[in-house]
Amino acid sequence: MFVQIIEARVRDRDGLLRQWSAWDEQCRPGAIGFLGSTGGLTDDGRFFTVARFESEEAARQNAERPEQGSWWQETAKVFEGEPSFSNSTEIDQFLDGGSDDAGFVQIMRGRADRAQLQKLLADVEPVLRRERPEIYGGITAWDGDRFTDIVYFRSEAEAREGEKKMAETPGGPGQRLADIVSDLEFIDLREPLIR
Repeated sequence: MFVQIIEARVRDRDGLLRQWSAWDEQCRPGAIGFLGSTGGLTDDGRFFTVARFESEEAARQNAERPEQGSWWQETAKVFEGEPSFSNSTEIDQFLDGGSDDAGFVQIMRGRADRAQLQKLLADVEPVLRRERPEIYGGITAWDGDRFTDIVYFRSEAEAREGEKKMAETPGGPGQRLADIVSDLEFIDLREPLIR
């Protein structure tokens, strides 16, 4: 799998939502190797999206399609400045991966040793399945020791309640995560755009 992450400050929210819908009509029918995408707007006016493709080559071929180029030229007009792009072929999945049914998506970015984070997620997966049913799952994209974790929840209210319970567990997953992760940033997509 290949993942491309795009982040930009938005000056025209309605225009962005129109362009998101326009992609389904103009570009999706011939999209090469497209597996899906998850995006949304943050409270502070940033757009964040994660697009998944079968391979880096498929994503490149898709980007070269004339309809994709035309769509992107129009979409770029809704941003303030240039968007940032990051790409990864080093992808981990936990629980059941992403979900089109998510009512809330939280992105976590930071630094960690990949093997340590993989071990932690493998260790806590049975606990999460049992005690955090509101988590559908997620994917993690890596760039060296930097990771972007996209976690899919049923709802924000359930996610916050689950976080609270886990925080109250001494030595629980939350504490173990804090012990191995640095430079952690949380990005909330309260109205996720999922396709």
